[in-house]
Amino acid sequence: MKKVVVLSMTILFAASMVMGQATKSAKVPLKKLEGKEISSMAKESFVMAFGNIPNVKWVRSPNFDEATFVQKGKEMKAFFGYDGKFVGTTTHVTFADLPASAQREIKAKYKDYTIDPVVVFFDDNELNESDMVLYGTQFDDADNYFVLLTKGTKKIVLQINTEGTVYFFKELS
Repeated sequence: MKKVVVLSMTILFAASMVMGQATKSAKVPLKKLEGKEISSMAKESFVMAFGNIPNVKWVRSPNFDEATFVQKGKEMKAFFGYDGKFVGTTTHVTFADLPASAQREIKAKYKDYTIDPVVVFFDDNELNESDMVLYGTQFDDADNYFVLLTKGTKKIVLQINTEGTVYFFKELS
């Protein structure tokens, strides 16, 4: 009898672990923003994250309030979620800014493609668990580079993490 109880408890524990991991890996859809006005919470979060920067241009996208501004001579975009919390920034960098291993892999594996000179770097706000959307596709909130490659009329986007691992991200139409 003792063995049956222990075996049953082990099976239940294992099943709950599997179920927990399955739900963890599932993407949670981002909440859509309502209305056309920029959230005052997003504006407050911006000042807390970046200070009182002049000439900030705000736009509301379906999932984020976006602030475009210049800091240290670089144009940046900051993204704020439905709750006004800071999600992360994007900046333009060059292909040479990618980790060397990623540069080598892209040049070897995609040698028939033209590499766009502008690379997008997404710098995640590690204090916010919200995912991000680039090129119309949601991805996990982590620092990543995004490189556009072209071959004739075909355009693809690669995602590269800060360690230099290259992933296919999306084909653009």
